[in-house]
Amino acid sequence: MSLPALLIGVVSSLLLLGVSTVAGALQKSVWDRLPHALGIGGEPAWWTFVILTLTGVAVGLTVWKVPGHAGPDPATEGLVGPPMPAPVVPSLLLATVLALAGGVSLGPENPITAVNIALAFALGRRFLPAVPGEAWGGLAAAGTIGALFGTPVAAALILSETATGKDGNPLWDRLVAPLVAAGAGSLTTVALAAPVLAVDVPRYPGFKVADLVSGSVIALAACALGMVLVYAFPHVHGLFHRLPGPVAALAAGGAVLGVLGAIGGRITLFKGLDEMKTLTEHASSHSTGGLLLIVAVKPAALLVAASCGFRGGRIFPSVFTGVAIGLLANRLVDAVPAALAVSAGVLGMLVAITRLGWLSLFVAVGVVDDIKLLPLLCVVILPPWLLAVGRPPMLVEKD
Repeated sequence: MSLPALLIGVVSSLLLLGVSTVAGALQKSVWDRLPHALGIGGEPAWWTFVILTLTGVAVGLTVWKVPGHAGPDPATEGLVGPPMPAPVVPSLLLATVLALAGGVSLGPENPITAVNIALAFALGRRFLPAVPGEAWGGLAAAGTIGALFGTPVAAALILSETATGKDGNPLWDRLVAPLVAAGAGSLTTVALAAPVLAVDVPRYPGFKVADLVSGSVIALAACALGMVLVYAFPHVHGLFHRLPGPVAALAAGGAVLGVLGAIGGRITLFKGLDEMKTLTEHASSHSTGGLLLIVAVKPAALLVAASCGFRGGRIFPSVFTGVAIGLLANRLVDAVPAALAVSAGVLGMLVAITRLGWLSLFVAVGVVDDIKLLPLLCVVILPPWLLAVGRPPMLVEKD
């Protein structure tokens, strides 16, 4: 499986980069070039409302009319799921590009992972039928996660949370091929595009006992906010899906997102990766009330976008929210190091939204790019994990 693992990792990264490039070009045309061509100055709130509403209509038409219907309801799917039929892939990619470019508060991680799993499963079963089908899904998931987050070790360890194997089979033996796929995906992304996960905050100065308390409080607060989204999710999902068909549900969701975007500003739109870098670089230009507004608007936008049927993932917007929570905590208590506050905020949000402990830890460290925080975060994760464990995930049961 070594050569297939390398190939799957590379292709997973290339597909991610291709979708991101197309979505980025369309985003620039819609949000920058078109207003300039029409003589629209600044960033008027009505333009945000119009674009997001039209994005909802476009994605709704894709779900309704394009063959494959952009896959199953994303509210019923986690990050790593069973393989979809290959004919679903084109419509899912189209819906994903439209949502990313239109400013919807979702990331590419769920649909890209689903597409890579579907392609790897279909091709693997065709050319190497003796290999179990779940192996292809594991390699594609690891390669995609490695490409997305630049954490190949975390990508392999995520599979350990659901991995099954023969009794007595060492964990390394089961995860070495996914680790290779994740490493290949990470290296391909690094080689072709500059990593964008890390934000610019002062380095962590070093451990103090008080950091255990402050980090735990921030992570717990972020997790509590995430759990509000988790419990509200099925109810908001039900409201949108009482509307007659996907076009109505997504148009209504786009309109609500337009209102939220007009309130929170452009910083609260899109998947959140570039926006969280902008937020940290210009944190001093945001008042405490402004940071609080961002912390309120972005989770609300995530909840609406994930509920009404937009195709996208919930991890990247959660990371942005965690960064904003950390900056707010540092603003309120400046004795708390910014790197600790940001990583703890990201950790708490991801624990609540994903229930993936390994991913939460590694992304929290990766966001501030400081390995010195890893031992501290391994303890800080305990309070949010105890709050979230045993409670419902951010998923809606399938009919």
